[in-house]
Amino acid sequence: MRIPGALALAAVLLAGCMFGPDYRRPQVDTPKTYLYEPAAVAAANAEWWRQFGDPVLDQLIAEALANNKSVKIAAANVEQAAAVLVQTRSALFPQVSYQSAAGRTRSSQNNAIPIPGGVANPSTSYQLLGGVNWEIDLWGRVRRLSEAAQANLLATDEARRGVILSLVAQVAVSYIQLRSLDEQLEISKRTLKTYGDSLDLFKLQFQYGQTSQLTVTQSLSQFESAAAKIPQIRAQIATTENGLSILLGRNPGQIPRGKSILALVLPPVPEGVPSELLERRPDLLQAEQQLVAANAQIGAARALYFPSISLTGAAGTASAKLDNLFKGPSKVWNYAGSVAGPIFTAGAISGQVAQAEAAKKAALVNYEFAIQTAFADMEDALSSREQLGEQLAAQERLVKALQDYEGLARTLFDGGYESYTTVLQAEQQLFPEELNLAATRAQLFGSLANIYLATGGGWVDTADKMTATGTNAPAQ
Repeated sequence: MRIPGALALAAVLLAGCMFGPDYRRPQVDTPKTYLYEPAAVAAANAEWWRQFGDPVLDQLIAEALANNKSVKIAAANVEQAAAVLVQTRSALFPQVSYQSAAGRTRSSQNNAIPIPGGVANPSTSYQLLGGVNWEIDLWGRVRRLSEAAQANLLATDEARRGVILSLVAQVAVSYIQLRSLDEQLEISKRTLKTYGDSLDLFKLQFQYGQTSQLTVTQSLSQFESAAAKIPQIRAQIATTENGLSILLGRNPGQIPRGKSILALVLPPVPEGVPSELLERRPDLLQAEQQLVAANAQIGAARALYFPSISLTGAAGTASAKLDNLFKGPSKVWNYAGSVAGPIFTAGAISGQVAQAEAAKKAALVNYEFAIQTAFADMEDALSSREQLGEQLAAQERLVKALQDYEGLARTLFDGGYESYTTVLQAEQQLFPEELNLAATRAQLFGSLANIYLATGGGWVDTADKMTATGTNAPAQ
């Protein structure tokens, strides 16, 4: 089957015609510098979690990247978007099909028009046909739809990368929080033992009349206060372990420990200028691809105003006898062209165009909003890092002062110069501040993870490869 020459020439001349605006990245106002410029910087492309210096954390992140269910769901979404793109692009090419049939038919001999003599009744027929159907994309409707599908695929892939970005930060923060709770549990146990030793001593002294019932009661209340704190911390540890297990793709259970939070190394702040966020952060790239897709849909909708041209054809053989099916006289063929276009649609097409234009406006605002949110995230993370650094230093000085206070109060009490109330006050102030110190240290380490989360960077590519290879992930 051959396409008529004039129609083929028209297809060639108009093949490059596409309606609708071509995408251009919108101009956005981005800050030139950060309000909280970091003093120390590190490469944002490095596997930043390794800078904590804990091999167990490295192993947990590798396991999460290999087994996390959200990552697997995101990967499946990308596969689905890729399949949609293949399906959409297929309309650009001729659709070839085949058909075969065989049947035997008997007609009534009592019809108003009798069956002519010599016509077999019943009759047998055999048919084998190959067909082709092709809608020529003169106005670029299918190409615009393909452009939108490709942008949706890229947006879905950036969403998957965003899941990876968030997952690494979540695992790091959860592990740091777990080690902080472990430290708080150790502080509580150590404090409880100290309080218990004091209580035993005061009970013994009370038996020999060397101290009052009031002192014993005060010591007992202090002991029980510390004892009540331990199950609270253990419950938090169990909750954190279960949440971390889910991130790792495991059933809830215990999590292995590496270095204590006191032994972890505080990573430096990653380098980068504000404008680089537009190329680093998956959520911004995702929002831009969504804008690209919405822009392409406008052209696809506008193309509906113009006629569609389709070519159809079929060729094969047909015969009443199977042994004659492939002989020359049995050949059959046909081809045709059709042109169809709208005249009056009562706003059906204009409505689709208006929808596409409104969707682009929404996608543009969403893109601008995502950029503003990204810069706010970065500023918040940098500010938190700076303020938490100062807070940790102040908290360390406070704990040191309270330790000195507690030591001096106990010395004076032992010497008979102060009542036990002074010791009790000192210890009651020291215990919660030691817990606060461990919590503040975890918040500071977590702020570094949030900075890398807000910055994005090439390290996401490294983590992405680990999701495919399962590098360092234990067998499940």
